[in-house]
Amino acid sequence: MLRLSQSPTDPAFVQDPYPFYDRLRAGGDMAFWTEYDMPCAVSHRAVSSLLRDRRFGREIPPELAQPIPDHLVAFYSIESHSMLELEPPRHTRLRGLVTRAFTSRRVAALEPDIARRTHALIDALPEETADLIPTLCQPLPVEVICTLLGVPDSHARDLLRWSNAMVAIYQARRDRAVEDAASAAAAEFTAFLTDLIAHRRKRPTDDLLTHLIAAEEEGDRLSTEELIATVVLLLNAGHEATVHTLGNGLARLLADGHRVSPENAVQTVEEILRHDPPLHMFTRYAYEDVTVFDHSFKRGDQVALLLGAANRDPDLWPDPHRFDPTRTAQQNTSFGAGLHFCVGAPLARLELTTALPILFDRLPDLRLAKAPSYANLYHFHGLEALHVTY
Repeated sequence: MLRLSQSPTDPAFVQDPYPFYDRLRAGGDMAFWTEYDMPCAVSHRAVSSLLRDRRFGREIPPELAQPIPDHLVAFYSIESHSMLELEPPRHTRLRGLVTRAFTSRRVAALEPDIARRTHALIDALPEETADLIPTLCQPLPVEVICTLLGVPDSHARDLLRWSNAMVAIYQARRDRAVEDAASAAAAEFTAFLTDLIAHRRKRPTDDLLTHLIAAEEEGDRLSTEELIATVVLLLNAGHEATVHTLGNGLARLLADGHRVSPENAVQTVEEILRHDPPLHMFTRYAYEDVTVFDHSFKRGDQVALLLGAANRDPDLWPDPHRFDPTRTAQQNTSFGAGLHFCVGAPLARLELTTALPILFDRLPDLRLAKAPSYANLYHFHGLEALHVTY
């Protein structure tokens, strides 16, 4: 197996990880990334296959689990109930209950709110120039989550702060300060949601949290701990993905001179998701001794699924590094696949296909003021700033 070294926090890699992915892919479907000390699936076929292979999963085998350090108890108290980190039968139960509340009809009903909020954020932009990351890309998704959950907009700043602190624990720059901040945010978020859930149980309304509380299957309901973990997951995963996808997409659209209209929005968004996805790595544990793509795994071995590499596989997409909004859509891996396919994918797509045409219609002279810069967030991939003029 090809073995390569690349620091995920190296400034050149942070700005453009794709040349390294090409080098990995030159070794075939799998290659070894020495900094992570694990094999990586880099081709589209390997990533897609392993996302669906039930011999691999997110949950650590019990015999390999380590005690939780005291300073991370609050953080992992949430993670231990998150369906993203669980496998059947617990995952099946949780996802079934969540999908009873988080319906396509409920998501579609958010379109007018997304449009209204997009217009309001554009109205609030300063004259002539702005950084669209803090003024549009960050607030829009978190405000939509507020609407979805029935949380007043006055709490949006707290939700954003908690989300940013918690997801940082998954980044290559993780250190003790990042861990302490993530756990503190988890404790604050838990306290907030515990009170909110208790209030909703007494006074239900027509929002997702109320419907999650009421979701029932054969007499089974979500516990308070499971409700908290589900809401945190919907915010952290959904918010983080939409912020980065919106920012990355706008940067590329403006650099290449593309516009987005209601007519081309769906196809353009799919190309944005393929070309520069918000999440580049997702890991799995092997649950048995197994050989796949010419590599033998022992139970407990980890494999990294490089979504960003899979989406630029030349075997599936001709000239894969070229951004082409007219490209014939193929199944990208940006939202995962199989059991852990992103439950919030329809909402993320709706936010993007609604907001982008409005932005280009309202700001016909929108253009880059300076070259965009990416933040040190790997295994996420998103902008630090997006300075524009209009």
